[in-house]
This record gives sequence, structure tokens and C-alpha cells, in this order.
Amino acid sequence: IQKLEEEVRDLNDQLLRKAAEFDNFRKRMFREKEESIAYANAALLTDLLAIIDDFERAIQSAADSKDFNAFHTGVSMIETQMVSILERNWGLKRFSANGELFDPEKHEAIAVEETDKHDTEIVLEDYQKGYLLHDRVLRPAKVKVAKPVTLERAGSDDEQEKEK
Repeated sequence: IQKLEEEVRDLNDQLLRKAAEFDNFRKRMFREKEESIAYANAALLTDLLAIIDDFERAIQSAADSKDFNAFHTGVSMIETQMVSILERNWGLKRFSANGELFDPEKHEAIAVEETDKHDTEIVLEDYQKGYLLHDRVLRPAKVKVAKPVTLERAGSDDEQEKEK
């Protein structure tokens, strides 16, 4: 009996230790998860710091100079650098929709133009470029879409012109 009681005490002691270890593990995982969330964007922000520095230099240069073309070129270079960093390091892809078949998954139609030049809904103009994050649409492109003139509509237009 004494041996069994001692074995029970040992097992209880082991159980308490394992419970404490598990509790510590859970707390550590929670802390690490919070830290990971808090600093998840650190690499992205570090990449963007160089671009902020370039903008500061461009603004300072514009204040010192009246050459708009040089300022425009500098800002254009900064945009190219930013897009390049986001594409290369973060999987962001900018896309133009001009001339593409309208796809409501990738395009947001903010204007429609009836036309007889296209027999399908084609994107006529980009108002704002779209962005993909890897293969998922992050922001759809805002576009003007060609709406084919229907035969019914075209017929009524012809009748209206005859009446004039």
C-alpha cells in the first residue's frame, strides 16, 4: 500500500509538472503570436522607408528648383521603385484592363459607353489600375466598359433619325 501511495504521489507530481509546462507553453505561444502580429509588417515598412526618403528628397528638390520636368521625372522614378519593391518582395501585381474582356471579378465598371464597334463588353478605359496580391484581387480596376448596341436599340435610333 505504501508503495502504491508513493507511486500515486509521483504520478500526481508528474501531472502537476506537465500541466505547468503546458500552461507555460500556451502563454509563450500566445506572447509569440501577439508579437508576430505586432511586427508582421515590419519588413514591408522597412522597404517603404527608402521610398519615404526619396519622396522627402524630391519635395526638398522641388522647393529649391523651379524645374517641373525634373520633379516629375523624380516622382515618376519613385513610383516605379515602389511598384518594383511591392512586386518583387510582396507579390503585388498592378494590372491594366484596357482592351480586356470585362470581368466583374477583376473590374469595377464605373462608366458604360454604348457602341457598335464592339460586340462584347470590352474595357475601353482604365480610370484606376487594379492590383493582385499573388493570385487574389486586392483592388479591382475601375473602368469604362463598352456596351454593345442591341439590334432593338439600334432600330429605334434609326427610326428616331428618320422622324427628324
